[in-house]
Amino acid sequence: MRGFTADDLIACYQRGVFPMADTRHDRRIFLVEPARRGILPLEGLNISRRLARTVRSDRYTVRVDTDFAGVIAGCAAPAAGRTETWINPTIEALCLELHARGLAHSVEAWRDDQLVGGLYGIALGGAFFGESMFSIARDASKVALIHLAARLRAGGFTLLDTQFVTDHLTRFGAVEIDKAEYLRRLKAALGQPGDFFALPAQIPGAEATQDSSQAS
Repeated sequence: MRGFTADDLIACYQRGVFPMADTRHDRRIFLVEPARRGILPLEGLNISRRLARTVRSDRYTVRVDTDFAGVIAGCAAPAAGRTETWINPTIEALCLELHARGLAHSVEAWRDDQLVGGLYGIALGGAFFGESMFSIARDASKVALIHLAARLRAGGFTLLDTQFVTDHLTRFGAVEIDKAEYLRRLKAALGQPGDFFALPAQIPGAEATQDSSQAS
């Protein structure tokens, strides 16, 4: 898609569509508008007792926006069971521009000063559009997701868009809603402010799990 800008990308999110590419090395992008949309309810996030213990142990140091480029590169890299990715250089460059403008954020899991997992997404009003996550250490991306949910709750966000629902996200409580319901929630979320930095850039794991439910 020639001439597609960061402002065009913002407009896409605002009307309920998002970009993807066929492969990592195909510079073209296309827009996706699923009939059913994945969302992760922010209240009562499902966290297993084992994972909650991992988060509270602070096995990983969780930081925000200290290596956005590293996170998106990790999400775009091949991984076990996934030789291709939808994040091509065009999408990567657009997201880096949104990050420079303060609209795209990363939540990062670090261990021994090495980035071992994380996620990134776009924040507009009270909506957060989760784009992708990666992990090269056990539970690293899951820990980042729990920290993200705590941050969004504290900042007054009402919509965490996951685009699609995977088995991984279902365990946390992600659900599918139809397009009409999604657009209703999107409009409401965009019409209110969200503060991604309502919490400090780094918080203890115990604080991240404080308002979440736990499942055995």
